[in-house]
Amino acid sequence: MNSAHTIGIIGGGQLARMLYEASIGLDLEIKLLAEGPEVSAARVVHEVTVGDYTDPQVVTDFAAGIDVLTFDHEHVPTSLLTKLEAAGLSVRPGPAALVHAQDKALMRARLAGELGLPAPRWRVCRDAEALRALGEEIGWPLIAKESRGGYDGHGVWKIEGAEQCEEPFAQSLEESAGEKVEIVGEEFVDFARELSVIVARNPHGECVSYPVSETVQEHGICVETTTPAPGLDPARAAQIQRLGRRIAAELGVVGLLAVELMERRDGEVVVNELAMRPHNTGHWSIDGAVTSQFENHLRAVAGLPLGDPSARQPWCTMRNVLGGSRDDLTAELATVGRDGGLKVQFYGKSIRPGRKVGHVTTYGDDLADVQGRARAAAAYLMGLAG
Repeated sequence: MNSAHTIGIIGGGQLARMLYEASIGLDLEIKLLAEGPEVSAARVVHEVTVGDYTDPQVVTDFAAGIDVLTFDHEHVPTSLLTKLEAAGLSVRPGPAALVHAQDKALMRARLAGELGLPAPRWRVCRDAEALRALGEEIGWPLIAKESRGGYDGHGVWKIEGAEQCEEPFAQSLEESAGEKVEIVGEEFVDFARELSVIVARNPHGECVSYPVSETVQEHGICVETTTPAPGLDPARAAQIQRLGRRIAAELGVVGLLAVELMERRDGEVVVNELAMRPHNTGHWSIDGAVTSQFENHLRAVAGLPLGDPSARQPWCTMRNVLGGSRDDLTAELATVGRDGGLKVQFYGKSIRPGRKVGHVTTYGDDLADVQGRARAAAAYLMGLAG
């Protein structure tokens, strides 16, 4: 089984930072194309190129010194990646797969239209009148999304009625990664909760699934995950894991695939969004799984056998730390460190309100205790508790 040794990562955020940490034990060489010299990963990776990931020459020059190209985010233009792949570079995930994480309209057409996988009712809406027609057809409220570029609640609208249908079209939709942005109208799913399943797949077709996580979103940002999802029937959990593996295989994903789902009140699930990289809902795996999502992403893109994704403890909760009133989080480690079972990960970012600057993880055999400790530590670090 041939494997790559030098991995190039485009994007210098916290995901690249944590990939770098995972690379050390595998003795993989990491090279980074970062947006700036002080971004999260650039502060720790040794070989850093600072440049624009949308500039063909910058990316081509960066690719000359690596075996495999992978990503911290999904925003690199597909056309550029296609040219690199045609020139012989291993791009993982490849552009033919990655485009389904970049373009929500294309993702819906492939998963729901071609593969018949569960999804909200949806339609690409060219203008406000088309969005109104969808609302009249399937009922209000609706969700409207930009097909490309949105994240953490940006580019998403909840449309309560016909009078709000102009909002998504109020400003001209700019291109994202060189591609046209459209508005996707979707059924508003009155879900019981949100779930996530992460799978890893290598170029030889080996694929493993992590336990299904329950996720908590506030203002479009994931603030907490608990793994495994409490109260989820084992048969339904296995079905969701199979769904994740099927999507990875159908799309030809090499690396990690995160499938975000909504669980309807009758227990059925629908696919919400995809990500093809390490994902916030998999951060629990750093301390809570036998093999973290970051190590398995590197194993997959390097062509190595995959590691065991099983959980180490019955329960694991990850709570994001968002920027709050405290301006020096490391100074607070002495306080939160009194919980010897608490794991803290900071991202090396400047602190501003609402920004993801780290996370805490707890695990054990008592669900209420595990969740309570994670929530208390995160609240303290954000200055919400004394």
